[in-house]
Amino acid sequence: MIYFEIIFLESIHLKFYFNKILFMEPIELDQIDLQLLNLLQHDANISNVALAEKVNVSPPTCLRRVKRLLDGGWIERQIAVLNTDKLAALQGHGLTALIEVSLDKQGSEALDAFEARAVAHAAVQQCWRVSPGPDFMLVVQARDMPHYLAISQSLFTEDANVRNVKAFFSTKRAKFTTTWPVLPNRPH
Repeated sequence: MIYFEIIFLESIHLKFYFNKILFMEPIELDQIDLQLLNLLQHDANISNVALAEKVNVSPPTCLRRVKRLLDGGWIERQIAVLNTDKLAALQGHGLTALIEVSLDKQGSEALDAFEARAVAHAAVQQCWRVSPGPDFMLVVQARDMPHYLAISQSLFTEDANVRNVKAFFSTKRAKFTTTWPVLPNRPH
């Protein structure tokens, strides 16, 4: 464990606070923690009582464990996954593009600069650095083809460092999930 004491802080409370927040010891996960993570990634709206029942612990224990997982950074954020078919009735289906991007220069500064621009763009849903092949894979959501053109111009043509772009447009989303394989696979 790395320990760093801030000398000018004389308050024990502040020293504890900084040590706890900045230099938190990693927590070891047991089977109950893994079950909690798995259940929460499928339904973050589940009540604490129902969650406790599913993992066979008391509600206070369950609440304490979930808080520890949140504080430890195991749960990045809780979100709502929107129904794209219902949104399409209001806004149209739009275009989903999977885009390969190769840069002219692959130095760390060039890669970092493109990544920063891509992740800052609201239409970019995912940005992956990949190897071998292209330098990046992007998943981009656009309202229509003119919107995609504006996105591609701002991300790719305004930067002289982008050497090659290859876009693939989705015709059907066969599977989409936000879950991570937390528990070992079990035969069905």
